[in-house]
Amino acid sequence: MSDTIRINLALQGGGAHGAFTWGVLDRLLDDEDIEVAGISGSSAGAMNGAAFKAGWLEGGRDGARANLEWLWQQLGAQQDTPMMQWMMAFAPSAALLGRAFEYSIGSAMADAASRFSSPYALGPFYDNPLRKVAERFHYDTVCAAEGPRLFIGATNVQTGKIRIFSGDEITPDAILASACLPTMFKAVEIENPKTGETEAFWDGGYTGNPALFPLFAADLPDDILIVCINPQERAGVPVSPQQIHNRINEISFNSSLLRELRAIAFVKRLIAEGNLGRGRMKDVLVHMIADDALMTELTASTKLAPGPVLLSRLKSAGRTAADAFLAAHKSDLGARGTVDLQAMYG
Repeated sequence: MSDTIRINLALQGGGAHGAFTWGVLDRLLDDEDIEVAGISGSSAGAMNGAAFKAGWLEGGRDGARANLEWLWQQLGAQQDTPMMQWMMAFAPSAALLGRAFEYSIGSAMADAASRFSSPYALGPFYDNPLRKVAERFHYDTVCAAEGPRLFIGATNVQTGKIRIFSGDEITPDAILASACLPTMFKAVEIENPKTGETEAFWDGGYTGNPALFPLFAADLPDDILIVCINPQERAGVPVSPQQIHNRINEISFNSSLLRELRAIAFVKRLIAEGNLGRGRMKDVLVHMIADDALMTELTASTKLAPGPVLLSRLKSAGRTAADAFLAAHKSDLGARGTVDLQAMYG
């Protein structure tokens, strides 16, 4: 395929599970026919998006790939060394890793502590461990007008509404706000340039995981490729406290995306039926890369456990999923959506 295919990326958040998105992006960068025009991300999706854009502007495809690897090395991944290969060969399956984390003493203690305490109880001893990573992004390129347009979502604590940061608004605090789980981190305070008032923010996943509407801009392409790391469906009914908490987490962090997809499906139906003239609203082409089989083997607790084996397996799974998507649907990009919205959300 000789013509460049311009697409938008919508990157879900999900803590350590964002390494799956790292693998997807790594595989997309291999394909020189594909150009990313816009990126919307929340939480880990925001960090992946910032690393992708900064690296792209500093060194093209190789720069983006290297910057994503740098990011995940900071978050717990290790390079592909002989020792790492040896560890991977003897490491348990994703299902066993998920259960080990879910029922571990450390996970149980952290869950109990989150119900009876808060990060504010730490007083002067509080520290956000992500800050040292967020502050090392190159914001001259993250915020640049060139390259993919980047949108980062965070949730306003007082209003419950989403705020989208873009351009010069993207700062270390904006990225930390997008990834602020309130049981772990203090709300991130950022001044509203329109009012001059300071507002507090929590994780963007509560109100947009990720937000799709910034990608509806007329100068951006019609194709939106969503990288999902929170499974939509789970067989059976959760019965244990861990299973219930895990499913609540998944439903909560998928609800905003489902609402936007239903709205897209409604608009597409109006256009198809001739009840809405073409050009009045964008006829979005929706695509999705996911591995629900893998993600249902993991749990909410593994999102908080960025160990090198787990991150390596997630990256590999992301590359595999992206490879399968391109093999099946690359020719559909720019022509038609590959998600049956009516069947999924009708």
